[in-house]
Amino acid sequence: MIQQITKGIKISVEAKFEGSFSKDYVLHHAFVYHITIENQSKDVVQLLSRHWKIQETTNRPQYVNGDGVVGKKPIVRPGESHTYKSGCLLTSPIGAMSGTYIMINFSNTKKFSVDIPTFKLNVPHILN
Repeated sequence: MIQQITKGIKISVEAKFEGSFSKDYVLHHAFVYHITIENQSKDVVQLLSRHWKIQETTNRPQYVNGDGVVGKKPIVRPGESHTYKSGCLLTSPIGAMSGTYIMINFSNTKKFSVDIPTFKLNVPHILN
C-alpha cells in the first residue's frame, strides 16, 4: 500500500492486476485500485475534482481530468474517511499512475490540492 499526507489529508492506494485480454488485436492489461481519503485535519473538506497522469512504458502519458470520483463528490469530516474503487486499462505491461485531488475546506471556503502518490501498475509475471 502506498500512502501520502498533504495538508492533513491522507491518501492510501492499493492497486491490483486483474488480467489481460485482447481487443481489436491489441493486448490490454486491466488493473483495479482502491483509494482511501482520510481526513486527519480539523476541518470538513469536500473532494471536487481529480487530475490523473497515467504513464505506460510504450505510450505517451495520458491525462484524465474530471469532477469528483466515480460519480461522487464526497464530504469528509475530521477523523472520517471515504474509500472508493476504480480501474485502468493499459496496453503496456508496466505503468504507473499519479495525480491530484482538488478539495475545498468548508471552514475558510478555500480550494486546495492534495497529492495522490505515484503507484505502480505492473503485470506480475513481467517483473519475474
